[in-house]
Amino acid sequence: MPGSFGDPDEEYRALVERVSLWDVACERQVEVVGPDAFALCQYVSARDLRGMAVGRVRYAPMCDHDGVFLNDPMVLKLAEDRFWISIADSDVLLWCQAVAAERGLDCRVFEPDVSPLAVQGPLADDTMADLLGDWVRDVPFFGFVETSHAGIPFVLCRSGWSGQGGFELFLQDGSRGLDLWDAVWAAGEKYGIHPGGPTLNERIESDLFSYRADCGASATPLEVGLEKFLSLDRDDDFIGKAALLAERESGPARRLVKALLSGERLASTSEHPWLAFGPDGSPCGEVRVAVWSPKHESNLCLALVSSNVAGGPFTTSTPTGEALQATHLANFA
Repeated sequence: MPGSFGDPDEEYRALVERVSLWDVACERQVEVVGPDAFALCQYVSARDLRGMAVGRVRYAPMCDHDGVFLNDPMVLKLAEDRFWISIADSDVLLWCQAVAAERGLDCRVFEPDVSPLAVQGPLADDTMADLLGDWVRDVPFFGFVETSHAGIPFVLCRSGWSGQGGFELFLQDGSRGLDLWDAVWAAGEKYGIHPGGPTLNERIESDLFSYRADCGASATPLEVGLEKFLSLDRDDDFIGKAALLAERESGPARRLVKALLSGERLASTSEHPWLAFGPDGSPCGEVRVAVWSPKHESNLCLALVSSNVAGGPFTTSTPTGEALQATHLANFA
């Protein structure tokens, strides 16, 4: 995935002030279709998907049998018997195929020819309205419409990995990727459109979780503060339910926290994770991501630390040995 086009500061400004265009085709889909499509999606999701209407989306964390995160996808309902699991930073295709086979479910599970393009920022609505018509302004958050432009088929969804608002265009013909990019670019030129990608500082400022980056694929949804997106009290079973209920009863051992970091502005190429140390100097977890925040005019980080340290100060040390003091802002989410 293109992470930067050479000027992270300008990419940040374009995202929060104008409109930014992202090639996020690496965000693949798992399609589930057939009579038991819903049964499979419901069983692998820690969030209850009942009551979803066609054309709607739900953020639906997935766990293994121990309650540990496997992925935190969006689930799109295209028909009563057809879903896309729009996955984050791991491969769940084989997982879903195996679960379907083991449970004898009547559905097909495969990767479709679908590649997302994101249009994000306060002028994203104007850009897409100029391209497709004013009707796009009425698409609700986490709602989508199947449409086309100049013969290019895609699903237009009001979603995206920023706090600035915008759309994701789920292209359904991989041979038309450049055509779709050029069309959106032309529509956005008068609004100062700029190429970019998921922006680390903006998404941390906006409290957007990043699977793997923020937890190393070893945490539970409760540890990273996503309990509101779980349906632990629903009456049917799902993978990880028993483990998550037990963890809720005992309390999570760790918490993901957002904190300001002292020191000079961090380089965008800073490597993570870094060990975190509690007030007594003993290791208490790790800083998962850290970056300069224009909003806070300070270095900003997410750290996964022991619950007894969450809420208070801690320290960390960069690979060069520089000691940084962390000032707690909030427990994540």
